[in-house]
Amino acid sequence: MTSRQTRLVRAFVVSAAATLIAAVSHTIGGGAAPHALLIVAVSVFITPVAALVIGDRRSRTRTALTVALTQGVFHAVFQLLGSPTSSTAGASGADSHTHHVALALLTPAAATGATAAPGAMMLGAHIVAAAITMLMVWHGDALLRSITEWMQALLRPRAVGAHPAHRRPPRLRSVDIQAHGIRLSAAVSRRGPPPLLRG
Repeated sequence: MTSRQTRLVRAFVVSAAATLIAAVSHTIGGGAAPHALLIVAVSVFITPVAALVIGDRRSRTRTALTVALTQGVFHAVFQLLGSPTSSTAGASGADSHTHHVALALLTPAAATGATAAPGAMMLGAHIVAAAITMLMVWHGDALLRSITEWMQALLRPRAVGAHPAHRRPPRLRSVDIQAHGIRLSAAVSRRGPPPLLRG
């Protein structure tokens, strides 16, 4: 796997984890559950940008920036699309997506305690989600590297055992032809009649 492919895989894993945990925290924080297609779409479309941010080397700062970017994009897309949820029947846009009251805190007229509570709860849920995602991605990456190194170490001796080192063939011994020659010469007598007729 090339460094570019590794970077893309890491970026997709980080963006998918960040988007999924952001969706869960969004629901826990009091908002409606985002639609599954939105989670998948944001995870896929943010991957190239996340690959640029995350870089080739492991860095906690870059990983944290990637998590924050992914969750921010997911949140913005969710708001811009009018809060598409898996079950939008029976809930109006204002009722199903009350966590965006936090954006109204930027205006001078919004300072009521009733609107600040859902915004603070949602903001806290997103901060917790970012921290959980960061820990999960960082330790998951380290765990995945350890498993990969362990598997490579496990498979390496088998590969060596399957292909043993080339051994030199044993030296060939020359056949003693002279011994055969002596036996033949002893059996053949050049003088006199054959041994059967001598008697």
